[in-house]
Amino acid sequence: MEKEFETEEEQKVGRVKLPEENQVIGIIEMRLGGNKMQVHCLDCLDGKVRKCRVPGRLKRRLWLRPNDVVIVELWELDKSRGDIIFKYKPAQVEWLKEHGYLEKEKLEF
Repeated sequence: MEKEFETEEEQKVGRVKLPEENQVIGIIEMRLGGNKMQVHCLDCLDGKVRKCRVPGRLKRRLWLRPNDVVIVELWELDKSRGDIIFKYKPAQVEWLKEHGYLEKEKLEF
């Protein structure tokens, strides 16, 4: 029983989740301990650095590291904080770059 592994070229990008209202795309800068992270938000209007957390329901499903591209849902009462609700895969990040949702210069690691 052999498993066939897909190469990076064969991986196809299906639907890519885009931020909705009250959500922004961000890049994790630093882990602060526990479920908290420092995220640089790439919104055209603000571009702020926010302290975000991973909600308990996603804590074990999302393995996050610095330089990961994520979607941050801003808190209703305090817009300087947010929840990380989604992590993009490498193929999805490339799609976002090609379609202008991410600036290529900021993402060269």
